[in-house]
Amino acid sequence: MKQLIVVRKDLKMPVGKLAAQVAHASVDAVLNSSKSNIESWKKAGSKKVVVYVNSKEELFVLQRKAKTLKLVTAVIRDAGRTFFKIPTVTCLGIGPDSDEKIDKVTGNLKML
Repeated sequence: MKQLIVVRKDLKMPVGKLAAQVAHASVDAVLNSSKSNIESWKKAGSKKVVVYVNSKEELFVLQRKAKTLKLVTAVIRDAGRTFFKIPTVTCLGIGPDSDEKIDKVTGNLKML
């Protein structure tokens, strides 16, 4: 069991902004997950992996693939009040769910 967070590397977010966006994606995805998946994930150590893509388009391709496998997803849109001047899609949370299922969507991505 794991959770995956996909970050847009093209945005070149400062570390603090990046950390906040990753946290939003993790929390939102967990809040939308089934109780049984959350419990299994917690028992397995609450593993989280952060990977990257180079564009918003790549991020949405992954979201569509995840949805076809019935994985929980959470797209994060920053409000645009600090680092970004306009609302901006920053990252995607996937799961928690089985490693095998998530790897079918994101197994080829590199860790951030």
